[in-house]
Amino acid sequence: MRLPLSLAVTALGATLYDADGAPDDVHVSTDTRTLQPGDTFVALTGERFNGHDYTAEAVKRGAAMLVVDEADARVHGTATLLVDRTRLAYMSLAGVAREQFKGRVIAITGSAGKTTTKAFLTQLLGVRFGDRVAVSPANENNEIGVSKLLLRASNDEHDVIVVEMGARQFGDIATLVGLAKPEVGILTNIGDAHLEIMGSRDRLAETKWALFANGARAVLNADDSQSIARAELLPHPPHWFAARPDGSGIPLGHATALIGTSRLIDVQTGNTREIAVDVGVPGMHNRANAAAAIAGALELGVELEAMPDTIAKLRLPQGRFESFATPGGWRIIYDAYNANASGTIAALDAFAMEKPERGIAVLGSMAELGDESARLHERVGAHAAKRADVLLLGGDYADAMERGAQGAGLSKQLIVRFDANSDVVRWLREHARRGDVVLLKGSRKYAMEHIVEELLS
Repeated sequence: MRLPLSLAVTALGATLYDADGAPDDVHVSTDTRTLQPGDTFVALTGERFNGHDYTAEAVKRGAAMLVVDEADARVHGTATLLVDRTRLAYMSLAGVAREQFKGRVIAITGSAGKTTTKAFLTQLLGVRFGDRVAVSPANENNEIGVSKLLLRASNDEHDVIVVEMGARQFGDIATLVGLAKPEVGILTNIGDAHLEIMGSRDRLAETKWALFANGARAVLNADDSQSIARAELLPHPPHWFAARPDGSGIPLGHATALIGTSRLIDVQTGNTREIAVDVGVPGMHNRANAAAAIAGALELGVELEAMPDTIAKLRLPQGRFESFATPGGWRIIYDAYNANASGTIAALDAFAMEKPERGIAVLGSMAELGDESARLHERVGAHAAKRADVLLLGGDYADAMERGAQGAGLSKQLIVRFDANSDVVRWLREHARRGDVVLLKGSRKYAMEHIVEELLS
């Protein structure tokens, strides 16, 4: 998005130096490696970098203007906006970009399933909008990532912006909603992620529910207790989504539900539509994510009858239930991009649906669960005992998972402890056999992708 200079200066409340050389409009860059001549370079700072160290390089590469909060980072003769904090300035410019955007904005948050739902929604929106959908890559879902997306979007190139919103601190979603001002908000669930940081489930729920603080139409999970309890607080009835093994339990009101792997139902007041679909994504949790995406696409005007071909081709993002065949004739399912209790339980359920000859679950611990860490790990261990034949357990809370598994009746002889990923590789090479399926699930800190890399090398 190109912003008129006058709007940018007003939004930042900044002092403009060397104004004679200032560009007529502002196109923002924060990386000298991708900066184009005429761009405005915003010198962001982080834990491992300081953009002020690169202002001279930015000018050398053709930057027409700088935005800095360190006066000595100015480059003589180059137009410069001196602000209090470049991070806040970047967000303010993103807010201006959002005000200039004429298309639709839809946002997604939740304790689990955000990135998967975003990927599914983007694919479905392509049915109507083609490639005119702006979406953030990977999990760039904090205030910098959301700002980057808003500034990248263009009225010339985009009709829709799909925003993923993550929360690492209490109140984060409210900040992101203030930037993006979505007209539709999808809340996948309110689970147990980041309890240590949030402080309590109530604070977590309050943070997530801020998705609707600016009046966004709500798309809610019909199986999420917090959403059900809070739905009456909304100014308008929500659009519910669900995945069901059969046609029972369809939510009242406006609801979109996937039934098994072959039926899609959309219910509105006095009107029920049903179409045949072929859902290939594994697990009820991923089908619920697909239902959320379908509901979101309907809210933006994609026709239900136009979706079946795309639903059949929905692709999971990298790191989510990826399947790899090994030379030994057994299979790995890698779902360890990250983990919390509800997500791990859902992955174990999907794993059991694979119906392996022998199921081996390799579980790393889960992070940022605070005082509930031990209890939630015991719960996961107990659930794993019912969904796998052999457990390999590691990480900070392996003891709690083992207690849960043994309490649920799994023999100690079928529980293996590991201290490092190399231990898992060694054990699997020695014990995995043809027909086995191995699930890898754990928090990002354990880097379980290295297990896959070693086993397939």
